[in-house]
Formats: sequence, C-alpha cells, structure tokens
Amino acid sequence: MSPILSTTDLTKRFGGLVAVDKVSVELHVGEVHAVIGPNGAGKSTLTNLLSGDLPPTSGTVQFEGRDIAGLRSDTISRLGVGRSYQKTNIFLPFTVFENCRLAAQSRTPRAWRVWKGAGVFGDINRQASEAMEAAGLAHRRDRVAATLSHGEQRQLEIAMCLAT
Repeated sequence: MSPILSTTDLTKRFGGLVAVDKVSVELHVGEVHAVIGPNGAGKSTLTNLLSGDLPPTSGTVQFEGRDIAGLRSDTISRLGVGRSYQKTNIFLPFTVFENCRLAAQSRTPRAWRVWKGAGVFGDINRQASEAMEAAGLAHRRDRVAATLSHGEQRQLEIAMCLAT
C-alpha cells in the first residue's frame, strides 16, 4: 500500500544550523506516529515543513503521491493535511459549532463571497457537524469554547483540523 504522507531526505537549514537533516519517513492510513526528542531536536521544524509553514532547504514531501514541498500552508491544508499548534488556536467566545463552521468555511473559497448559493451553507454545516462527531464533541455543539476544559479545547482543535 502506498503511503499517504512521505518524506525523502527532508532537510531544513537556518544559515549554518541544520535543524532537520535528511529525514525520510512513510506514513500509512491508520497508523499513529510520534515525533519525540529533546528541546531543539527539530520536532517543530519538521512539523512546520510538513504543513507548509516553512519551505524545505532540500528533499521532498509527498501527500497522496503529490509533491507538496514548498507549497503554501493554506494550499496544503486544502489538500487535506491539517495541523494543530502547541498553543490552542480557537475562538474562545464562539461555540464549538461556530469554531468548526469557520474552519469548514475556510476550505470553501466561494463561501466568503457576498452572494452565496444556498447549498454552500448546508455543505459547510454538514462538514462542521461531521468534524465535531469525529472528534467526540457533538454533545458540546452549543457550548462556548471558553467554557471547555483544556482537553476539550484540544479536541476542538482536532475537530477544526478535520473540518478544513
């Protein structure tokens, strides 16, 4: 089976500092992996390379067989690669549903137009609901994000990644 995400000799240099050095990995559907190491080992840099927050110095990143190395993070997100940051990035005054809906809406460029087709909202609402269900937050749909526990806020971030 082909990997869903793979890297080959992925490298990132910051001047003379090599933060990520020729990382090659294959991730398959259904697998769970962890990147572990001490502070300064390059874990965040590797994640930033995979998500498009940083361009690689050299090497490749492939998602579903397509080279995504160097693409912008919003383009990579639309292709289906989501990420969560160390600091929670949710809209605290909004409900769980509203957070997921905004995430789903970000994926649909025409959803931001002034004149929208009626079908756009139904699709966005469905995507938001499916993401909440997958993350185990459907029962918290109408809760304001600020009232969620830290763990539930992290779940909400996962739901938002799924919605995009």
